[in-house]
Amino acid sequence: MPEKAKAGRQGLTLVYTGDGKGKTTASLGLALRAVGRGQRVGIWQFIKSPQRTYGEQLALKKLGVEVRPLGVGFTWTKTPEEHRTALAEAWMVVKERVMSGEYDVAILDEINNALAITSFPIDDVLPRAEVLSLIEQRPKHTHLVLTGRNALPEVMERADLVSRIEPVKHYYDAGVSAVKGIEF
Repeated sequence: MPEKAKAGRQGLTLVYTGDGKGKTTASLGLALRAVGRGQRVGIWQFIKSPQRTYGEQLALKKLGVEVRPLGVGFTWTKTPEEHRTALAEAWMVVKERVMSGEYDVAILDEINNALAITSFPIDDVLPRAEVLSLIEQRPKHTHLVLTGRNALPEVMERADLVSRIEPVKHYYDAGVSAVKGIEF
C-alpha cells in the first residue's frame, strides 16, 4: 500500500485501465455509490465530445452530478490539432475543478488514453508532470479516479488501487457494433 494511504489521507487514487470493456462503467458505479452517500461527484471526459449525448450524462444529470464531455471524439475522427486544442482546454477545466475542493469524487474519464497518445505531440497540452502533480496535490478529501487504456507507469505507481480490465470475450468480435445503453 502506498505510504500516502497508510498515513491516513482520506482521498484515494483509483486507476481503471486495460484493454477490456468496463473501465468507465466501473467509475460510474463509484459515482452512483458516492452520490448515494451524499458526496459531490464531478466527471470530466477527455475523449467524448459534447456534440453527442451519452446515457450516463442523462442519468447522472438527474442526480445532480456534473458530467462534462470535453473531447472531440475518437482520435481517428478529427485532426491532431483539433484533439490538441480540446485536450488543452479540457486540462485547464479539470485542474481548476478538481483543485476547487468542491468534489469528494473526481473522475477523469479516458485521461489515460489521452496521456498515452503517440500519434501527435501531447505533453505540451496535457503535461504528464502536471497530471502527476494533480494526483499528489489535490484536496486531501478528494478521491481521484483515472480511467482509460494504457495507464502510464507513473500514474499507476501513485495510485492506491489499480484494476486492469482485460477482455476474455467481446461481442464486437462477432460483428455486433456499439449497443445503445451498453456503450453509449
